Amino acid sequence: MSSASFISQYPYHLLVGCFLAITLFKRLGAKKRNPNNLPYPPGPKGYPLIGSLFDMPKGKPWLEYHEWSKTYGDMIYFEVLGQPFLVLGSLERANDIFEKRSSNYSDRMRMPMINELMGHDGMLAFQRYGPVWKKHRRAFQEQFHPQVIGEYQPVHVREVRAFLQRLLETPKDFYRHIDQSFGATILKVAYGYTIQGHDDPLVLNIEDAMDGIKQAGHPGAFLVDLIPAMKYIPEWFPGATFQKKAARWRQITQDMTNKPFEYVKEQMKNGTAIPCISTKMIDQLPDENDPSRAEQEQLAKRTASAAYLAGADSTLSAVKTFFLAMILYPEAQRRAQEELDSVLCGRLPEFSDRDSLPYINALVNENLRWKLVTNVGFPHVASQDDEYNGYFIPKGTLLIANAWAALHDPEVFENPDEFLPERYLDKDGQLDHSVRSPSVAAFGFGRRKCPGRHFSNDGLFMMIASTLAVYNILPPLDSNGKPCQLTAEFTSEVVSTPLPFECRIVPRSSAANTLIQDCLTFE
Repeated sequence: MSSASFISQYPYHLLVGCFLAITLFKRLGAKKRNPNNLPYPPGPKGYPLIGSLFDMPKGKPWLEYHEWSKTYGDMIYFEVLGQPFLVLGSLERANDIFEKRSSNYSDRMRMPMINELMGHDGMLAFQRYGPVWKKHRRAFQEQFHPQVIGEYQPVHVREVRAFLQRLLETPKDFYRHIDQSFGATILKVAYGYTIQGHDDPLVLNIEDAMDGIKQAGHPGAFLVDLIPAMKYIPEWFPGATFQKKAARWRQITQDMTNKPFEYVKEQMKNGTAIPCISTKMIDQLPDENDPSRAEQEQLAKRTASAAYLAGADSTLSAVKTFFLAMILYPEAQRRAQEELDSVLCGRLPEFSDRDSLPYINALVNENLRWKLVTNVGFPHVASQDDEYNGYFIPKGTLLIANAWAALHDPEVFENPDEFLPERYLDKDGQLDHSVRSPSVAAFGFGRRKCPGRHFSNDGLFMMIASTLAVYNILPPLDSNGKPCQLTAEFTSEVVSTPLPFECRIVPRSSAANTLIQDCLTFE
């Protein structure tokens, strides 16, 4: 009898009973592997077998974990249905574990929903640590190394300027224009593909894929992540709605991986392909009759799709945060525009201007620090039992670094909840490199740090500098013509994004209006 048919004949409570028995067995096993009888790190004790199931954060976990740290310290251990968790509440703890002990703390949890049912097992962020992950990581780094990403800067410039023109036409649609801009940038870099507007099927595919990842990316978001045997439950079985969602997202994942790559191959056959990541990787593939061809082609596909999935959403979330910050902190906008005016003298910025724009660079840093795109990131997994600082950390523990806490530490950042770019400047108005950089936590930790962070940072700089050079970002007006008061409200998903808000985006002058209209004329 197959697993699927077995499960279809038995109620859920049998699965739960088996799971609780396995939980008890695992706990007894962990005791035997702790010969020195070391304690676990402090944390909520929970209930027998189910652990701290009812204590798990319901929303904005980084804030709840931060509150817990006031009671338990910067290491918080708890269990949920037999699964151990360890929250690291300070940068020092995260560096100790993820940097100095990276060989034991670079794995990922199994995550059946994301990897096995939705088909994201080729995405670096979710892959288990090992030879396959190392091969994918190496391939990705070759395309996004700091010495390589300069090749992509002309694409950033062009797509940002196209964004400025779209804002001029329909400023109220700025959310949609941001999505289109970064979808266009990634697709051009990864596939040499020019999008056909916001409704381009490849752009919509990115958005659909990210929607699935946002919903399934948190550990335990679907019960199948805690009870992997549930993946065999057939789609028609009562309560198996997760299977229907997984089937739809799996098709989206396959389309995202295959369709643009096949487009590039067809363009290369016709001699019309534009140089991009995919053309470079296809040129390096072995002959069609080589036994390793299929594996190498799959690696190329996954590298390109990882770029076009991860790069777009993280950066566009940061850009939406920037627009909100400019409304809430108009003084920061004014200072940035004064610097831009003094350096640019009536033109749009280029990457060569970056060293002459310290306040803009400080604003980019503060934008990443103030409201993180990933406040806790994806959990790491302990590959083996470990002893640390007098505590026992069992194999299989999910370790969560509270990146938000590391970048809102009041001992490091005065008034950490305020948006203050000047905190990154010294007394002479230059970048102060002694201030804790957002890069220490905003892009992950250890061997799992985002390899596309330099590309993302380039895109964020060009978007911020170009937009402020020609536009004022203002609050919306109420029915009496008075500015509305906005608040900084964000989603609590794995990728945190500002909740939709309105604003007025107005050219700064008639000269700025002309500059926007003409910015792509002489390419």
